[in-house]
Amino acid sequence: MPAAVYVLAAGVFAMVTSEFAVAGLMPQLAESLDTDIAQIGYLVTIFAVAMAFGGPLLILALLRLPPKTAIMVVFAIFFAGNLLAALASSYAVMVVARIVTGIAAQAFFGLTVSLCMRIVDASVRGRAVSVAMSGLMLGTLLGLPLATFIGGRLGWQAAFWAVAVLTAVAAALTSVLVRNPRDPDESSAETETFTEQLRAIRSPRLLLALVSSTLIIGATFSVFSFLAPILTRVSGFTESSVPLLLLAYGAATLLGNFVVGRLADRRTVPTLLVGTLLNIVFLLGFALGTGSRPLAILFMLGIGLVGVTMNPAMAVRVQRAGGTGVLVNTVHASFITFGVVLGSALGSRLLAEYGLRAPIVLGVVLAVLAVAAILPALRDPRPRDGSVAGPQRVIQEERPAYTG
Repeated sequence: MPAAVYVLAAGVFAMVTSEFAVAGLMPQLAESLDTDIAQIGYLVTIFAVAMAFGGPLLILALLRLPPKTAIMVVFAIFFAGNLLAALASSYAVMVVARIVTGIAAQAFFGLTVSLCMRIVDASVRGRAVSVAMSGLMLGTLLGLPLATFIGGRLGWQAAFWAVAVLTAVAAALTSVLVRNPRDPDESSAETETFTEQLRAIRSPRLLLALVSSTLIIGATFSVFSFLAPILTRVSGFTESSVPLLLLAYGAATLLGNFVVGRLADRRTVPTLLVGTLLNIVFLLGFALGTGSRPLAILFMLGIGLVGVTMNPAMAVRVQRAGGTGVLVNTVHASFITFGVVLGSALGSRLLAEYGLRAPIVLGVVLAVLAVAAILPALRDPRPRDGSVAGPQRVIQEERPAYTG
């Protein structure tokens, strides 16, 4: 596994830490910006919407640049957004900062997945994505509590200064250790043009893969978004124990990400299917047994193992349906973000009307729909030797070499 993949994981960690920082600093932000918690909560939604819609637009503007150059431009935009957040003196300025950082974060995810797939052998692409996306899991496990700790001790501005420094370090490492893949041969799937990538996005096979990703992530976030109140008000845990429980959940996602990364390349669709079926079981168990503390912990950890950890397998399925182009992978990242918005928004609506177990039931429904979107892929005649299909052709890819 090239060192570049691990460096890109550091960039993902910086992006995710910035995304989650607001969630841990809501009281301080509300007081400093002279607003209320509800308005600060909208900063989370604004970030997600900016990711979903702005990320692909930024990629369109950067499409003709070499991958490494595009990544460095995105780093610069993200760094500027965090500086703006650290210096924000009003709610309006913070909104602008969240839009800028959200757009840059989504573009970075798309560029990272695309580049990871192009600098490793086709047979280990799932592993490469799992390594890069471990930055996402670590952002949940360590980034959020770190930002909360720094913001609580030194003021919320310090948390965004810390993310800016982390971004600068990740950018410096990227400039030294990440290189562009070799210019591909004309027959390679890597030469997919903008028109070909658009055509691929419109194909039913890829659209089904994108929708399944939305549903898988939506099923998980319909529960994750409300874990704290569910654990305290339904399961009966104390508020002081919630950080430890979330730490355990984060550890489960790290383990699940590692396992799925090992399985994603050779058993892509079976991994997605079995993982989502297990998630249905864990979600049902959580809905029925959350009143019992031992069962709540057991099923919560199960959801952590097979929820967002399907990311590597989802990425490989999308790549095989639409190629490794950066536009395809950024659109996939947007569909994942739609899943976050879908799960949290519908979960909030149902929670208000039916109580804290309602979002868990929503998760079950979304996971069942995800299984329905995965099943057609079992009929895919694709060989299991690492062959990859572009939008219009099936090509046996070779491992690209690095250039200076």
